[in-house]
Amino acid sequence: MSELQKLLEKRKALLKAKERVKELMEKKRELKSSKPEFLRWLWWKFPKFENDLKWKRPRGKDNKMRLKLKGYPPMASVGYGTPSELKDLHPSGLVPVVVSNVREIDALDPQKHAIYISSTVGLKKRIELINYAKSKGFRVLNE
Repeated sequence: MSELQKLLEKRKALLKAKERVKELMEKKRELKSSKPEFLRWLWWKFPKFENDLKWKRPRGKDNKMRLKLKGYPPMASVGYGTPSELKDLHPSGLVPVVVSNVREIDALDPQKHAIYISSTVGLKKRIELINYAKSKGFRVLNE
């Protein structure tokens, strides 16, 4: 097999993987739009919960929501989750990586990774890292 054919095969595999990620991201968007908002039990009844609308699992013995009875709000459960292939991906489909120096950027692939520059990096070095990452073709998520 010639070098050109190897390169073409590698390119096809990369495009197929990108398409797969794109399909999964679309599926994630669809799932998120159809997923209900999960709010704690009796949030509508007590004023102290109105400003703190976060999920708390109902634990009472006779709790109607825990028993999943008709007419009560839905409970967060396994079926509402994100596909495992997309769990740690950025919405762009790239794997986010925290970087604090140039050597770490050299070890990454711009087709697969997006970069967050560490918060401990100073301004002068941050500007240098941003310029270097952009020249290599990386997407910097926290410019």
